[in-house]
Amino acid sequence: MRPLPRIMVAPNGARRTKADHPALPITVNEIVACAKECYAAGADGLHAHIRDSSGGHLLDADQYRHLVSRVQEAVPKMAIQITTEAVGIYDPDTQMSIALTSGAEMVSASTREINRAGPSKARAFYQKAQESGIAVQHILYERDDCRILEDTIGRSALADPDLQIIFVLGSYGDNRDAAPSDLDVFLSWMDEQEISPDWAVCAFGQAEVACLLKAVSHGGKCRVGFENSMVLSDGNVASSNAEKVTDLLASLA
Repeated sequence: MRPLPRIMVAPNGARRTKADHPALPITVNEIVACAKECYAAGADGLHAHIRDSSGGHLLDADQYRHLVSRVQEAVPKMAIQITTEAVGIYDPDTQMSIALTSGAEMVSASTREINRAGPSKARAFYQKAQESGIAVQHILYERDDCRILEDTIGRSALADPDLQIIFVLGSYGDNRDAAPSDLDVFLSWMDEQEISPDWAVCAFGQAEVACLLKAVSHGGKCRVGFENSMVLSDGNVASSNAEKVTDLLASLA
């Protein structure tokens, strides 16, 4: 399976709109254009959300398949990951079905959301994804999610270096900005479990880049973009997702 990209851009997310930033991509054409710009700026992966005709969060296999095809055509070397985030709309069965039928080789899935289907269903889903060559990146928001992941997939899978994880620092719903120290609980967990997964960080708020720099210093990868923060490392509002990528890479240099 394809490993996580070094820099994955998350250009829109499920909730923000053009009222938040006029350059936030909503339509397929806008997402494809954004992907091209961000790839040229140095992002080697795209974390994709799609929207319905009203701009609301959408999980739809056909629409995802269309987007994946368009992005692959425009930037064939860019990794494409789709979200299965529920956003209070979709149930775990729908989320798992979308992950398996959307034509994407990479998906992100909230451990706590998928586990609402029950541990046995969750395990069967992860096994089916693996058999289908679909890399699932497990979304972990807090230490309890780590425990759920441990209990669901078991020690052998947890110790697999190809296990993909993203640690989410801060939150959108609670309007809680991240701080680099938020990563410590996850670093401690990996140390305690003696695991070295393929992991990344995303971080809400103005300290996004500082959080990502800390992640990289500990062997992690980055997800950056308007989904999590619309400001640059200097506190100014970014003009585009591509500028966010450029700013992160300059900070990493």
